[in-house]
Amino acid sequence: MPNDQELINSRRRKLMVSSATLGLAVACAGSTSMAAAASARLTSADRRKLGRLEVSSIGLGCMQMAGPIYGVQVERKDMIALARGAVDLGVTFFDTAEAYGPFTSEDILGEALQGVRDKVVIGTKFGWNIDPVTGQRLPGLNSQPAHIKRVVEGMLKRLRTDRIDLLYQHRVDPNVPIEDVAGAVRDLVQAGKVGHFGLSEAGIKTIRRAHAVLPLAAVQSEYSLFWREPETELLPTLEELGIGFVPFSPLGAGFLTGKIDQNTKFEQNDFRNSVPRFSPEALKANYALVEVVKGVATRKDVSPAQVALAWVLAQKPWIVPIPGTTKLRNLESNVGAARVAFTSAELSDLDKAAAAVKIEGDRLPKRALDMTGVEAPSKKEN
Repeated sequence: MPNDQELINSRRRKLMVSSATLGLAVACAGSTSMAAAASARLTSADRRKLGRLEVSSIGLGCMQMAGPIYGVQVERKDMIALARGAVDLGVTFFDTAEAYGPFTSEDILGEALQGVRDKVVIGTKFGWNIDPVTGQRLPGLNSQPAHIKRVVEGMLKRLRTDRIDLLYQHRVDPNVPIEDVAGAVRDLVQAGKVGHFGLSEAGIKTIRRAHAVLPLAAVQSEYSLFWREPETELLPTLEELGIGFVPFSPLGAGFLTGKIDQNTKFEQNDFRNSVPRFSPEALKANYALVEVVKGVATRKDVSPAQVALAWVLAQKPWIVPIPGTTKLRNLESNVGAARVAFTSAELSDLDKAAAAVKIEGDRLPKRALDMTGVEAPSKKEN
């Protein structure tokens, strides 16, 4: 049984959310309906630019194609069908990595997209210490230039292509100057094997240093109503430099879909069991944010996931979220977010309502969190 203080805290959270969302009821009237959003298909009018690279406004994150990240088993044939279904829905941007499997996600995408290769943009990532031949995971990271070039040869074979449109460093290697990394990617660009360069979860100074050697098309990090820290320093930096932003987990690892509540128990092999913000105590506190999103969704007659994605899209025209899924119906819903529009007043009210909720718990386990925002070592001149 909850004690008196817990009851008081619970009522206080509900009161804060209710007060903050009160103004949304009128503002959300007359918006895109669930049916209209569900039937949406991305068109050329929905394209966005990551640097000079043009992509669909919503991409497909392909990490889940490699296995049960969220406790869900997948079949290869179903993931191939999903990727092809994404193309039919107008998605042109697919995000994968050698680490997903390893190699599995890249191989699935290669088979799925080989018939439409010139109509899509493929982004993949290097950086973990994975044997390029056997796939054995070795300790730590590896962004040594020679290793990067070997990794890319394997990527090209798995993806069944002659070039990688967008090549990211997955995590900053604390032992390799970013100038050496960017130099290796520049060599690959000059060889015609890579089109554009990106970074993932990199420190601000490292982004600037990399961009000075080889212009970055995009930077990845987590971003959603559930995690807004990029607004403090990362987004202003990217806007200044003309670099696109590719948020992963724009649905808060499923939290903002409305399908998770305070009492949700995850499958044993679901990574969220190790994430502090998904602990039982944090779920109870954080669920107030879901109530905000669900309230807006009800009034706009769209899904909570569409509200969350539409909010991300509304922040900047150079932001391209890459929600992942294993189900075509979820993919269709995600694409429909491109048809959900907010007025400036609606966005302001949603921001205020979300800001009234204090998020409990870190977004990743400490070991993973320690690998984000890392600054590469300085390059020593000979």
